[in-house]
Amino acid sequence: MNEKDPLDDLKSLRAGWKNRGVRRPDFALAPTQGQESVWDYPRPPALVPDPREVVVALAGIEIARSTRAIRVLETASPPTFYLPPQDVKMEFFHGASGSSFCEWKGQASYWDVTTPEASAPGLAWSYPEPFAASSALAGYFSFYPAMANCTVAGENVRAQSGGFYGGWITDEVVGPFKGDPGTGGW
Repeated sequence: MNEKDPLDDLKSLRAGWKNRGVRRPDFALAPTQGQESVWDYPRPPALVPDPREVVVALAGIEIARSTRAIRVLETASPPTFYLPPQDVKMEFFHGASGSSFCEWKGQASYWDVTTPEASAPGLAWSYPEPFAASSALAGYFSFYPAMANCTVAGENVRAQSGGFYGGWITDEVVGPFKGDPGTGGW
């Protein structure tokens, strides 16, 4: 009996991306000075240390603040900021049910966040044991900006469309972004 190798599925998922940041597609917006096109980001994603101050608050209560974030740059998506666990107020965090899988980072775990003012189920996620190429993210947390107030260097972050995606849109990035209407084939 031939059993299917799980690595074959992973290779197939990874091979399915035709845009890999090598050539910006014609429909992509051109960045102006001081901006980046998400279509210039690589696939597999780049993990870039970012010293800017990143703050996450839920209903006015700060739940994370860091100047040691890792910014994940992935073709077609706004950057996602991951914060180290020592910069996250873990007393507000509780493991959530469910998980998801990224063909580049691995299996993600989700976190509910509850403060005295509000509760946000599934607000955060992390990769406890990411693939080797993403090992710098181990234990770091990212957040859905649609569910919390996230800022980068004082700029309010706008949420990536699509519900599932957790990209952080700031004035420094241009798209169009995966998750926008009509982008299901990306």
